[in-house]
Amino acid sequence: MKIKATLDRIPGGMMVVPLLLAATINTFFPNILRIGGFTEALFVDSSSALISLFLLIAGTQITFKTAGTSVKKGLTLLAFKWGIGAVIGLIAIMLADSNGLFLGLAPIAIVAAMTNSNGGLYIAFAGQYGKEDDKAAYPFLALSDGPFLTMVALAIFGTMGYAEGMFSPTDFIAVLLPLAVGIAIGNLDKEMGDFLYKGSDKLVPFFAFSLGMSINFTAIIKGGLSGVLLGVITVLITGGVGYLLFKWIGWNPIVGASEGSTAGNAVGTPMAIAAANASFMPVAELATVQVAASVVTTAILLPIFIGILAKRLEKKTGKPIKEINPTM
Repeated sequence: MKIKATLDRIPGGMMVVPLLLAATINTFFPNILRIGGFTEALFVDSSSALISLFLLIAGTQITFKTAGTSVKKGLTLLAFKWGIGAVIGLIAIMLADSNGLFLGLAPIAIVAAMTNSNGGLYIAFAGQYGKEDDKAAYPFLALSDGPFLTMVALAIFGTMGYAEGMFSPTDFIAVLLPLAVGIAIGNLDKEMGDFLYKGSDKLVPFFAFSLGMSINFTAIIKGGLSGVLLGVITVLITGGVGYLLFKWIGWNPIVGASEGSTAGNAVGTPMAIAAANASFMPVAELATVQVAASVVTTAILLPIFIGILAKRLEKKTGKPIKEINPTM
């Protein structure tokens, strides 16, 4: 049985198939792997540890001379992702109906879903299609975790003020540290860096499966068509703009498109916003299920979207993605 060959034929197969398989298990048999011990530790709870290890290994291939590129890419990803979500959220606020909704969507759901990306998906795509400086851009995306940047956008719109405790510098350092350790190891001992790097690709299907164990397809039903629409918009607009922006700059456009997702932790953002400003409470519950639907929808659609874009680029150039000059 040629499992690897089959996965290789599917765009992003090493990430997509384990993730969707786990999501299916979690939807219909949520407790089958939650039995404690090594089983639950590996198949359910391992994503954070494995992604951290993946970042450390990626860091071993970054030299102090090339680290600046990772910073530029990370800040560019963060800026355009937040900017798009903020602008569309502002448009939704301006065009909202008497119920405070735009196309059935709560504006805070739009901002929350579109400004916060799934880091695990980004790492998986950057690992398959990108280079080490693309992977090393990830820690800067952690700045978008939680409700902080959503609140910044709303504050700019004049609808609410800033709130304390929505962003912790310690959280950012905690994400950055594994990468920094990897950079130190790679620069101190190239042989050690090369030794660690040999195992990096093998981590992808395992942390993808663990990510899938946090996805429940019933969120799509609860969020309704409006939640699915939010997920589709997030993939097409933020993923599409990321693709075009990175292509224009001269970076790998597939990496830019990899930001077209909604992170699972964005589900808690509407309630956090409502806790800080009670005026959002009437739509907070609706916004929560819409964001949850977007999380699942983007997890399904983004790999398909990335696969289509990757095939187009490879067909056009006749080269693997990692060898393609995006400006061609």
